[in-house]
This record gives sequence, structure tokens and C-alpha cells, in this order.
Amino acid sequence: MRRSSALTALALATAAAAGLAACGDNRPNSPAEMSPAVSNPAPGVPQQVAPQAASDAVAQPDPTGATPPPPGKQGGTDQWRAVAKRDDAASLGRLDDAWRMARAEADAKGFAAEVEKLGVLVDPNAAQAGRLQPPPGAYRCRTIKMGSRDGAGLAYVDYPWFACSVELTPGGDLILSKTTGSQRTQGLLYPDTDRRLVYVGAQAWGDEAHYPRYGQTPERDQLGVLERIGQNRWRLVIPWPKQEAKLELLEIVR
Repeated sequence: MRRSSALTALALATAAAAGLAACGDNRPNSPAEMSPAVSNPAPGVPQQVAPQAASDAVAQPDPTGATPPPPGKQGGTDQWRAVAKRDDAASLGRLDDAWRMARAEADAKGFAAEVEKLGVLVDPNAAQAGRLQPPPGAYRCRTIKMGSRDGAGLAYVDYPWFACSVELTPGGDLILSKTTGSQRTQGLLYPDTDRRLVYVGAQAWGDEAHYPRYGQTPERDQLGVLERIGQNRWRLVIPWPKQEAKLELLEIVR
């Protein structure tokens, strides 16, 4: 009788265990079994990431052995508003005013004929859709300045042709540079609308060997729009530049 009772108890225990396995164990997992999660931190408290989640975020080596492209010069963003300073962005927002006031001043001070000869270059509505990005390579470029920034300077100045270049880096930056002349500029071209790119750059002066970066020297900073105005012809329009003019144009041709 004693052996029979023991066997009966063992059978009942085995059946109970099987029943638990079939229904699933409802006990909470141990910390080691739980998936990493991020809780909502209290205001002002840095969010903590579980170690496993951090390790999952580490990029795996490229099996081909290729070297990944470097990040963009402006931190890899393609959003010009994330780069441009507020005052410069506000000046760009007054582009129509710059066109109107610069042209009116040039006309009023006796340069109407010179401006008229520029044709489509000085037409505010000349921007064409499509093929906005100039292909990488060498270009010719010239600068036109209209209107005096302080009202006391020259209302119109045109410069001879100089050299410009467009470079597409492995990291995806499209860089426009004016490489010769006493006022040179270099910057990045960012997408904006179907008729224009936005230029964010800075000027080098005189015999300086290097271009300053945008934001490094505020009086050198430039923010403008690049538009295609013809077959292999573009213009860089900078409203309210930091020096001399109300409107500065850089004609770029191939």
C-alpha cells in the first residue's frame, strides 16, 4: 500500500507539471530574460539605454571591405535651415525686396542700360525647373553687384570672368567654389524647391590661402539661392550680402 500511494502521488505531480507547460508559465521573466527597454525619464533626466540596445546600434563592418563615405562638411545634413543662422535665413526670406530695391537703385543712378543688357540674368522670375545641380567640373563665373548696401556706394558694378568649380564629394556634398579673383567664395548647395538650391558658404579675401567655414567669421558668411537660367547656365543670387551691395549675382556657365 505504501508503494502504491507513492506512485499515485508521483503521477499526480507529473500531470500537474505537464499542465503548466501546456498552458504557459505566467510568471514575469527574470531581468536577464527581458528585452531591453527604455522607460520614460523624469523631466531633465537623461534617458538611459540598456547595454544590449547600445550594442545592437553598433554598425557592422562592410563585408566588401569598402570604406564608408565621410560625413558632409556641415554634419551630414541635407537641410539648409539646420545650418543657416537666423539672421541670414531672414535675409533670404526678403529676396524679393532685394531684387526690387537693387534694380530700382541701379536704374535711378544711371545704370539702366547696363542692367538691361544682362537680360535673363537679372530677371527675378528666370529660374527654370529641373537639372538644378551643376555637374561637377570647371566653370567660368562673373560677379554683378546691384544697389548700394548703405545707399552711399556704387549702385552697379560688374566684374570680369573668373574661374569657378563644382565638386561632388564621396560623402554627398555638392560644393561650389569661386577659385580666382580677390573675392572668392566656397560653400555647399542644399536642396530646397523644384526651382532652386540654397547656397551656404563664406568668402575668402585677397591672397588668403583658405576659405573660412560658414559661421566661423560672420562678416564673410553668405546665404543665397542657386538657380538654373538656361542651357548649362546658372546664377547664384545673394540678397543683402554683408558687404557693398543690396543684391549680388554670380553668373556661372560651362
